[in-house]
Order: sequence, then structure tokens, then C-alpha cells
Amino acid sequence: MTLAQLQSFVLVARLGSVKAAAAQLEVTEPAVSVAVAALRKELGDDLFVREGRGIALTPGGRRLAALASEILGLAEQARRSVQDTAGQPRRVQVVATNVVAEHIGPLIEAFTARDDGLEIGVESVPGASFADRLEHRQADIALGPHPGPERANAIATVPFLRCRLIIVAAPGHRLSGRPEVGPAELATERWLVGPPDIDPTTATGLFFARNGLTPSDISAYASHAAAIAAAAAGDGILLTLAHSVLDEVRRRALTRIDVRGTPIEEMWYASTLGLERAVPAALALQRFATTSDATQAISTGRAGTVSTRVRPKVHVTLWRSVAEEIDAASTP
Repeated sequence: MTLAQLQSFVLVARLGSVKAAAAQLEVTEPAVSVAVAALRKELGDDLFVREGRGIALTPGGRRLAALASEILGLAEQARRSVQDTAGQPRRVQVVATNVVAEHIGPLIEAFTARDDGLEIGVESVPGASFADRLEHRQADIALGPHPGPERANAIATVPFLRCRLIIVAAPGHRLSGRPEVGPAELATERWLVGPPDIDPTTATGLFFARNGLTPSDISAYASHAAAIAAAAAGDGILLTLAHSVLDEVRRRALTRIDVRGTPIEEMWYASTLGLERAVPAALALQRFATTSDATQAISTGRAGTVSTRVRPKVHVTLWRSVAEEIDAASTP
């Protein structure tokens, strides 16, 4: 039994097909099939069987999938431990939703400034994949929505930012200046979003679901910053973090649309594996994210492209004051 065989099996089990596992490993499908066949022979279990167009794990396969993920994680932990003692740069892999990834650059810079020997990679992924990414050790820390209560025993989660979201448009928009706009009136509007088109775990997807909206006109942009620029150009409306458009509202390039149920409060969480399993640098980043220094770093930053490089009262006060300033700036 080898690590390569276990990796092949874990990916087949998680992705549901040999083809998908081969694509992720960047090997041929026969190579994955041979690896899984060797495990089947050694363990005396089919591990999985065909079911429709997918697969179904046998009881033995389910047990192996859980243990193999842990074994692979321990192997990665051992590799990092040896690299640390050999003087090689330590690396922390961060996953975040697109919107969060665009705003945490200043936080990451402030954290890495304290440790020259640390490298941090940031990858944008859907919030629904956070728990799997952490448990399969494809990420050391997740920043964004809560990974879900069903993984509470395996994942340690702390809130690090309470932010407020508002709907904005160019000042000449037909709803500009209207009080108490009903959410239903927004169904025919052109909505501007960053990538991906709609993530149901983030604010825009949740807003649509909560208000029963199924807009037919949605324009997706390469970044949230690009969506903000499009809103200022009069291309549509945008649900966005209040602080990310403060300058535009001050300059009257954007105005807040007074929609019932907004501003929306959203909590961002920092999630890692449990204390005994998490990478020490990831735990340090998790702790730093809850400090006022981290909050200040995010609040003074701007939305931008994703880089590959508990004081709740502070957070609440900061973001509430930003939203109130936008309200004041939007008043004719």
C-alpha cells in the first residue's frame, strides 16, 4: 500500500469517477485504475461499485476513505515538519470565496510582515467546499462563510469579521432616492456580480434565495472590483460590502439603493482543523484574523485581484460606522 495508491482512491471516492481523479492528478485513467486495483487486491475488498453513472463505496471503502484522508494528511504534516527543520520556507494554503479573497490581501500582508519565513497561497473556491478542503488537507485555513455545523467535531471555527452589505447603483438609476424599495422590484434589474456567477453560500446568492428572486439578467465580471466599476458606469445594480464602495459614494459615483432588508449583516469565519491537527502557522493566522489590526487592514484596503501570495465589538462598530457614513453620503 503506497501513498500514491491511497491518493488515487481518495480522489475517486471524493470526485465520483476515475476520469475526474485522473484529471486532478494529471495522470492517465489507466494509472488511477491500476492504483485502485492494487488496493483492492491487497485489502480483499472491491472498495466501490458502479452505481448508475457514478460509484458507491462499499462499507470497507467508506472506512478506507476516512482513514486514507487522515494518512495523507499526516504524510503532508511530516513533509512540512522536515522542511521547517531544513530551513525551507513554511507555506500556508488559504482558501476563500471570491469576494473574501479580493479583500483579505491587506490582512495577509500584515500577517506575513511578522514572519519573513512564511509563504501564503490564496485560492478562491466555493464556500460549500471549505470543509472537504480542510479535512483532505488541501487547505490549512478557510476564510469566509461557516463550513457547517455537521463538521463541528473536526473543524475549529471562529468569527473574525462582521460586515455590512448594501445595494448600490449609479446616481441616475431609476430607484435612486426612492425609500423602502421592495426586493421584488429588483427582479427585472441587471445584477452585477463577481466570479463565480452566483455562489449560494455568499451574500448575493443568499439574498436571491431569501427574497425568492430569480433575475434573468446577471452579468458576471472577472473580479468584484470590476463589478463595482461597472455599477459606477451605470451598467446595473450590485450587492457589495459597504466599505468597498465608500470612496465611490463619497464622490457621488455610486449611490445606495434603499432596499427593504438592507443593509445585510454577514459574518466571516476563519476555520482550521482542530488544535491537534492544524498547522501551527494556520492557527496563528486564525488568531491574527480576530485582532483589531486585521480588521483595520481590511477596512483600509481596496477590492482587487486575488493574490497567490475575538474583538467583535471593534468589528461591529467599524462596519456599522461605514454603512452610516454611506447613508449620509447618499442623502441628496
